[in-house]
Amino acid sequence: MPSEKSSPQKSSPVVQNKTAKKSHGGWWFLFIVIALYFLIGFFNTDFISASLKHFHALVISITPILALVFIIIWLLNLSQGMQDKLAQLADKNSGIKGWLVAVLGGILSHGPVYAWYPLLQKLENQGARPALIASFLYARSIKIPYLPLMVHYFGMSYTVLVTIYIAIFSVLHGWLVEKIIHNYPGTGRPD
Repeated sequence: MPSEKSSPQKSSPVVQNKTAKKSHGGWWFLFIVIALYFLIGFFNTDFISASLKHFHALVISITPILALVFIIIWLLNLSQGMQDKLAQLADKNSGIKGWLVAVLGGILSHGPVYAWYPLLQKLENQGARPALIASFLYARSIKIPYLPLMVHYFGMSYTVLVTIYIAIFSVLHGWLVEKIIHNYPGTGRPD
């Protein structure tokens, strides 16, 4: 009879609880927020009006990037070959190409970071390394449209140096995230 230490795959309690019982916490949160808005609306209609105007402006500002991300996901779903190629560029055997795709993709990506989460989750489910996803997210701090402004305020040498350091440290950050996820159980995605 094998001992408990020799069992090849023992699933964590977090995984078992998640699959056994689906949480409705997100829906409860939504209903509570809506109820609070109605309650506050009775006492302070100006606050609700300003809040809804801000929400409308936020929706307008993130809609284009969300549409772009959903179009990219749709295109990835259309072509299995494209999915395989992108997953191949981000898998464990991707090497330097995977790092370059992650860093350059992070630099070239625009819009709010949460709009990219569905695409990154899809890539992760297809086998993308956590290191490359973390590197992509870190490299997003290099904003191409803001580089001229940065040069204006800080000078060319400072801007180039900081940009290179951010790109290098995005790779180190990705490597460190992957080491933490693999070395410490429970720090990765609990599914």
